[in-house]
Amino acid sequence: MKNLLIGKEIKLTSINEEDVLSIQEWHNDVSFMRNYDTVSAIPKTFEEVLETISDVRKCNTDYIFGVRKIGQQEIIGVTGFENISWNNGTSLIYIGIGEEKHRGCGYGKEALKLTMEFGFEELNLHRIYLTVLEYNEPAIKLYEKLGFKREGTYREFIHRDGKRYDMYLYGILRLEWEDTTKKI
Repeated sequence: MKNLLIGKEIKLTSINEEDVLSIQEWHNDVSFMRNYDTVSAIPKTFEEVLETISDVRKCNTDYIFGVRKIGQQEIIGVTGFENISWNNGTSLIYIGIGEEKHRGCGYGKEALKLTMEFGFEELNLHRIYLTVLEYNEPAIKLYEKLGFKREGTYREFIHRDGKRYDMYLYGILRLEWEDTTKKI
């Protein structure tokens, strides 16, 4: 039996209290937050980040994983699911690689593949979806490479630096994912 949470270079783990300081630093990094979320990039305290993670753990419709390189304890990102609709088999997926030095190295791709695999094989999801801002071109390329299809546009959804940007809705169905994993 294979371990769904371990890839070639990346593993998905629980988030420990010692990881919260790193995650707090990411939430204080405007460039990270402007790609990770649509909320204003307001710095968060250690306690606020810890409370958010604690709330996810208590919820039966959300999951969060720490992203780590195999053989290392340092957390380099987070991934998981939100808003799981168990009766419909659907969920929002998310990914964020914290420090810039870890971005563009393929870690996000492997972590997202592992998360998708967990969602389809372990949680028995039928459809996984996500949203992405139009200016986050590296993320869009990654999502499309992994088989996500653009399903819609939230026009002029967000206001950043005096300009309005669209937000795209992407989704992938179980059968599409199965076909994509054969090709990747």
